[in-house]
Amino acid sequence: MEGYVATIGMFDGVHLGHQFVIRQVVQCARERGLLSMALTFDHTVRREAVLTPLDEKLRLLNATGLDRVEVLPFTRELKSLTAREFMQQVLKEQLHVCVLMTGYDNRFGHNREEGFDDYVYYGRELGIEVVSLPPAPSEGGGGVVSSSYIRQLLSEGRVEEASRCLGHPYLISGHVEHGEHVGTGLGYPTANLVADDPNQLIPANGVYAVQVFPPTASSSSMPYMGMMNIGTRPTFGVYPQTLEVHLLHYHGDLYGQRLGVSFVGRIREERRFDHLEALKRQLQQDAIQAERIINNRK
Repeated sequence: MEGYVATIGMFDGVHLGHQFVIRQVVQCARERGLLSMALTFDHTVRREAVLTPLDEKLRLLNATGLDRVEVLPFTRELKSLTAREFMQQVLKEQLHVCVLMTGYDNRFGHNREEGFDDYVYYGRELGIEVVSLPPAPSEGGGGVVSSSYIRQLLSEGRVEEASRCLGHPYLISGHVEHGEHVGTGLGYPTANLVADDPNQLIPANGVYAVQVFPPTASSSSMPYMGMMNIGTRPTFGVYPQTLEVHLLHYHGDLYGQRLGVSFVGRIREERRFDHLEALKRQLQQDAIQAERIINNRK
């Protein structure tokens, strides 16, 4: 029976701070001749927008070098367990964890009432070594990277800074529905994207340079360059928020397909134009700017 070095967290975004923690877990496991594991949950504990839906989170976690990623169903029974019960029933008996690596301020168990010193005490009783993780290095000499900080950046449209904190571009996946074909009449047909996860955070309204990954593309294929408008189309009246992406140098029908859209940079804020010709001229400039931003990042 194999034993594990494990860590626990939501890992929303799988950002640089999370990646630092996982590297410590993988290294510790190798040094001790054990396997490495991350435990996460099937949905967010807090009522806030998520950075990575579960499928995307698992894809990112599985790419870190961990031997195992375990998803725990956040059921009423699980929520009711005390920290000691969780360590005994889930970590020890179910998952065979030998070493638990956790931040000093990380809390789990019913109502998160207990802390690191309690986990160390319970671990001694149960035969689980509890190790304090060192603080993750800050991004660019600034503050410590956190999911909350990345949410703030995206809510302000600062997608480039968010991507640096994540260590990868921010991605929204979804399927294409029919829109009102306004972009087609302007010479810039758009795909109306509906996000797979309605709880995923949408960046601030504006126009963005993006890369688009159609589902038919192979892993070695280059993504399409594109520009995405997030907003309410104020030039045409009052509408609900939409996510409309135009693929540069692409001619084809995307209706019904699933797309992955990664954000490269922000071009401008959304604004109202007095007439369609002014909007069309701006779209021409946006397309040039989108291509320039994407090419400069390659």
